[in-house]
Amino acid sequence: MSAPAACSPEFINLAHRMADAGGEIARKYFRAGVSVDIKDDASPVTVADREIEAVLRDLIEAAYPAHGIFGEEQDTVRLDSEHIWVLDPIDGTRSFIAGVPLFGILICLLTNGRPVLGVLDQPILRERWIGAVGHGTKLNGAPVQVRSCAGLDKAMMFTTSPDMFRDETDVQYGRLRESVQLVRHGADCYAAGLLASGHADLMVEGSMQPYDYLPLVPVIENAGGIATDWSGAPLSLESDGLMVAAGDAAVHAAALARLAGS
Repeated sequence: MSAPAACSPEFINLAHRMADAGGEIARKYFRAGVSVDIKDDASPVTVADREIEAVLRDLIEAAYPAHGIFGEEQDTVRLDSEHIWVLDPIDGTRSFIAGVPLFGILICLLTNGRPVLGVLDQPILRERWIGAVGHGTKLNGAPVQVRSCAGLDKAMMFTTSPDMFRDETDVQYGRLRESVQLVRHGADCYAAGLLASGHADLMVEGSMQPYDYLPLVPVIENAGGIATDWSGAPLSLESDGLMVAAGDAAVHAAALARLAGS
């Protein structure tokens, strides 16, 4: 498959405007004692999640009414479009509820099914990673780059929670966890920014939805990293929710091998 063309600056500008608008809402509700509802899948949701997604959708509809939208809190629309926006208004709602500023507003643009633009915005710390094909990855406007790693046994790995894994995936994850030097939990999507900026080596996740993982792919890959499913295949709307991302290609390969039992 040929490499995708550079992402349009107009799309990048829209993504910034979306993150700006979402951040204002998040700051309004953060540590403000918002009520929490539990969805059918047992995950929490707040008024902030719903308001942010509504605003992001309005901005897309106003700018590109033919584009598709795949979001967490509302129904999907126009998924047969060439361009599809994937939205997670608050990734890490549990952190948001607990007053922990490691959640993120996640935005992705798929073009012909491939993630070409990703935003990870942490509105409390006011840190924004944006990665786009042909533009690299930047943190608050400054280019960032992943780091090299001497080997899997030297790697620092992030996982949101070991509770994401069940049965066979728990066994697979356990093998990998025992093979790395250091493991940290609880950073949610913020870990992807740390990986892209060269502060970590691995990010391994499970039980994810497309709006959880697709926005992270351009952030990581355009900083020089790699993000795939556990078989090494590219991540897409149809992926199974298992992700392994690394800054170093050799460490990524070694992590896949450990997950597979080698």
